[in-house]
Amino acid sequence: MRILIVEDEFPTRRLLRDNVKKLRPDWEIIGETDSVEATVEFLQSSPQPDLIFMDIQLSDGSSFEIFEKTEVSGMIIFTTAYDEYAIQAFKVNSIDYLLKPINQQKLTEAIKKYERLFQDKESPSNIGFDYLSLSKLLDSRTSTYRSRLLTNLADGFQKVDTEKVAWLISANKITTAVTFDNHHHIVDYTLDKLEKELDPVIFFRANRQYILNIDAIHKVENWFNGKLIVKTRPDAQERIVVSRERARSFKEWINQ
Repeated sequence: MRILIVEDEFPTRRLLRDNVKKLRPDWEIIGETDSVEATVEFLQSSPQPDLIFMDIQLSDGSSFEIFEKTEVSGMIIFTTAYDEYAIQAFKVNSIDYLLKPINQQKLTEAIKKYERLFQDKESPSNIGFDYLSLSKLLDSRTSTYRSRLLTNLADGFQKVDTEKVAWLISANKITTAVTFDNHHHIVDYTLDKLEKELDPVIFFRANRQYILNIDAIHKVENWFNGKLIVKTRPDAQERIVVSRERARSFKEWINQ
């Protein structure tokens, strides 16, 4: 059985790889990709996998773009941070889905479901799921935003709900989520990626370093040249400045 893992979050990719090897040691993981471009290139230059674990949001776009650019004959188990509204769509249009952070029991159930469907076929192939229609269905419905983050621990990973995150800061190419109880969690996401996936009603990209939760904002002070200084709870260790160019958008966001 040939397996491809399409996932741009390294902890999730590693967790999937390790668990698949543990659960089905005879399965061959023929590749791991982290972007639309890399996945298309892999599928066009390598034998088609029998089963693909595929994240919805990749570093360079939606994974549904893959189906527009190349043929995908293997079956899909989606890995996603989408909320409940989309679950029925995934049930109808794929073998299964796995909500992040991925639970080993759910992974086991998805693998067993795949095996039940294709136990009599030597080389399972796409049985007619319309992934482009699924993409359009998701796009046509109310947007859903990331509700949790996977954070690194010394001996594994941990889930942190986004509603508990006061702000996210990027420094020295490391992104840290700071919760309202002032705990710091390193996460394997860039601020650019998180800006697209977090609810814009709740979170605002203040500058290149910070994304702020509106409930963390204690006070906003005028600064020189039309800039703003944001005071937060808990207190940030350094000054959070909103540029003159972003100040108007920030005020509109606060006033929603």
